[in-house]
Amino acid sequence: MKWTLSQLQKQRNKEMLIDEIVDVSEITTKESTIRDASPMRITGRADIDSAKVSFHLKIEGNLVLPCSRTLVDVSYPINVETTETFLLKGLDYEADEEVHQVIGDVIDLMPVIHEILILEVPMQVFCEDSSEEGAPQSGKDWEVIQEQDKKDTIDPRLAGLAHFFNQSDPSSDS
Repeated sequence: MKWTLSQLQKQRNKEMLIDEIVDVSEITTKESTIRDASPMRITGRADIDSAKVSFHLKIEGNLVLPCSRTLVDVSYPINVETTETFLLKGLDYEADEEVHQVIGDVIDLMPVIHEILILEVPMQVFCEDSSEEGAPQSGKDWEVIQEQDKKDTIDPRLAGLAHFFNQSDPSSDS
């Protein structure tokens, strides 16, 4: 998803349609919460004039994220519409809109697409099927217990005190 400025200027008076499937799997190295990413379908159009290029995009695909409860993989659908504007010249632009400066002679949409996908990751994702065991239930010096089991047990640090009142004090017998 790269175009040189000369390629874009040749399309200035024509409608430039975009319909591509791109591999975004390298996003897993940028964001640790994303375990995998399907190829994303990017559709839309580009509006080109002498000062700027505006891309009107729709991004569709799936991200694989960990379940917040069990850590099993959850397929999270992505369906985002966005408009990204690249300034071709160093002009001042309205502060309300987010714009990108063109560095060099090439417009590359992949960093922008990665940024959009990372922003779409929710804080929590829950899997529908909780029958799969995901998170470990025990480890070194710990284990998951039920609340009822917790009520029935005595803290081992205080176990010696359980018999304290059952013993008679030898000094009180006299």
